[in-house]
Amino acid sequence: MYVIPAIDIKDGKCVRLFQGDYDQVTVYSADPVGVALEWQKQAAVMLHVVDLDGAAVGTVSNLTVVQRICENVRIPIELGGGMRDLRAIEEVLVLGVERVILGTVAVENPRLVEDACRRWGERVVVGIDARDGLVATRGWKETSQVQALDLARQMLKLGARRFIYTDISRDGTLTEPNYGAIRDFVDAVAVPVVASGGVASVEHIARLRATGAEAVIVGKALYTGGVDLGRANDLARGWDKC
Repeated sequence: MYVIPAIDIKDGKCVRLFQGDYDQVTVYSADPVGVALEWQKQAAVMLHVVDLDGAAVGTVSNLTVVQRICENVRIPIELGGGMRDLRAIEEVLVLGVERVILGTVAVENPRLVEDACRRWGERVVVGIDARDGLVATRGWKETSQVQALDLARQMLKLGARRFIYTDISRDGTLTEPNYGAIRDFVDAVAVPVVASGGVASVEHIARLRATGAEAVIVGKALYTGGVDLGRANDLARGWDKC
């Protein structure tokens, strides 16, 4: 297991939201590239970048910032937010993004996910963001009537090979992950799953290892200093004990 620092971009700045609410924004840096370089310096193995503006409007909106991150860091980047056609996916992959995260289109246009998986294989990740078990879309501004596990099973049939599972009610709250929901999701899909939402301490990360998650995305806890990235990665890899 490993830890992936999150870089959420809104209006060109590095921010964090509370439970996905665009009206509850905390700006942590006006320089997302500098933030990316700092996480790389602290031995991050991958970065999780989300274009929040793109997620809300349906087109990649912070492409220049994403390009600059790709040009300046050596570690892989996964990107989510606003990629809702094959051309947009290809555009960011050409820039140097290693993996794209498809969320809204998994609900609204599942055949596009199938086409993307057929074309780019493991470079495509399906992001399933759940609110009370139901999948949220369009930057979490809308909630579908699709159950998270039902969508995951459908995506598996269409070629998905990796998922990011986010419990929206825990995201940005610094409470704790929803261990039960993550474990159930991991058990149901039997492919790599990245957990997201609620991590506030290294103890939470150590507990997540038992769920079978491949990795965990950590955002706010890194920015507030509640989690040290080096210590977190040691625990995630089982090199230390809580």
